[in-house]
Amino acid sequence: MIGVPLALLGWNVGEWLVHKHILHGLGRHRASFWSFHWHEHHRNSRRAGMVDADYQRDLRGWHAQTKEAAALLGVALSVIPFARRAPWFCATVVTCAANYYRVHRRSHLDPAWARTHVPWHYDHHMGPNQHANWCVTWPWFDQIMGTREPYVGTAREAADTARREARVGRHVATVHPVTA
Repeated sequence: MIGVPLALLGWNVGEWLVHKHILHGLGRHRASFWSFHWHEHHRNSRRAGMVDADYQRDLRGWHAQTKEAAALLGVALSVIPFARRAPWFCATVVTCAANYYRVHRRSHLDPAWARTHVPWHYDHHMGPNQHANWCVTWPWFDQIMGTREPYVGTAREAADTARREARVGRHVATVHPVTA
């Protein structure tokens, strides 16, 4: 049974490392296989208030969501050969991979849910520093590494929200002037 906490901890450390060094490190270069994360996913999320409509796409094509699902499936399959020796560890890793996809997908289709249930991931996309808050499913390793930067519920978030709403209000007023 020690495999369960070891797999949970290992998953969270791996999530942090992959997100920081591969998805944001290698992914910043357009020629990289991982560039979809920064150049598509972050752009979409930032422009649409955390929503990434690509998560509504079918997984049968080869695009950002398919690449994410394929990488998660690869991790899950990589532990299967060890299932006889470490069944609880392997089952937990497979469960973590499925949970990651479920949480990540839902957070980008339902921003209100994300803001409430995974605020660290909402902070990663909507906060001022997109190079912090690397964990998606649990913030443990961000807290250990000092990379957890809260944004949800802060004065900064309130000011940013007011600024966005004022900008949208000005845009609506100029596009659709009220006639008396």
